[in-house]
Amino acid sequence: MIQVQNVSKHYGDLVAVDNISFQLEKGDVLGFLGPNGAGKTTTMRIITGYMPPTNGNVYIADIDVFEDPQSAKSHIGYLPENPPLYEDMVVKDYLDFVADIKQVPVNTKKERIHYVMEKCGITDVGGRIIGHLSKGYRQRIGIAQALVNDPSVLVLDEPTNGLDPMQIIEIRDLIHGLSNDRTVILSTHILPEVTMICSKVIIINKGKVALEESLERLSKKADDTQSILLKTKHQGDDVKQKILFLSNVDDIGVGPFNELIVHPKKGADIREELSEMVLRNKWGLLEMRPVTHNLEEVFLRVISSEGN
Repeated sequence: MIQVQNVSKHYGDLVAVDNISFQLEKGDVLGFLGPNGAGKTTTMRIITGYMPPTNGNVYIADIDVFEDPQSAKSHIGYLPENPPLYEDMVVKDYLDFVADIKQVPVNTKKERIHYVMEKCGITDVGGRIIGHLSKGYRQRIGIAQALVNDPSVLVLDEPTNGLDPMQIIEIRDLIHGLSNDRTVILSTHILPEVTMICSKVIIINKGKVALEESLERLSKKADDTQSILLKTKHQGDDVKQKILFLSNVDDIGVGPFNELIVHPKKGADIREELSEMVLRNKWGLLEMRPVTHNLEEVFLRVISSEGN
């Protein structure tokens, strides 16, 4: 459904996107992650045809976005970070206006507007002026305009940015319900959101793809190696050095309360030899437990390793 092939974007000497490639099928929900300035928004703008790449190609439903932009864009619904709303317009009139721009057939337009308003939960504000509504409602209207042409591809740039917790849950549930019969690219800074909605993750850093993986396989990889949190009465470099000499220990980190995070080599279980070492050296065992791996930890590791 979406093919991104060797896409780069240069602004003079600045390389915003550097030779990115990936492919998505119908039903895929991609969490597009990365630190600020990594190139996420630029990539999403290129995918939607909002701006051309310096090099590379993008295909939507086998249509080249830049060779035949009108046909390609008929398959795309796009919500930029700042929804493209005319705030002095009434909600229904705005969606009617967008439907005309997107060439929704006249005989189905009324039915389509009614459907997206109902789907996005904005039927009760259809007669109100957009600028008088809360940010949560404006975000819903932004999603409605992206859906009004019934696109097979939905590109959402920070759809829950700036919303309160209840609004975030509502928008998250809405996106989850929309993902059944279309391909979705979702950019977000809220990592738990990705685990709740997405089936695949791409982490982009400094314009390059740093990681591309299905969420299922990413979780399995994290579970393959179980790090151990260790807290002892006696602390110091001598403790770290002795633990590092254990044959199955790969690395040691330090937690926020000076506890040690012991990372074993892949597939190794170090609990027994670690506890024996603590008791043998009389360091005073206060706590030892597995560290739960999550997307935040994977994200930080990928970004930090890419920066080295």
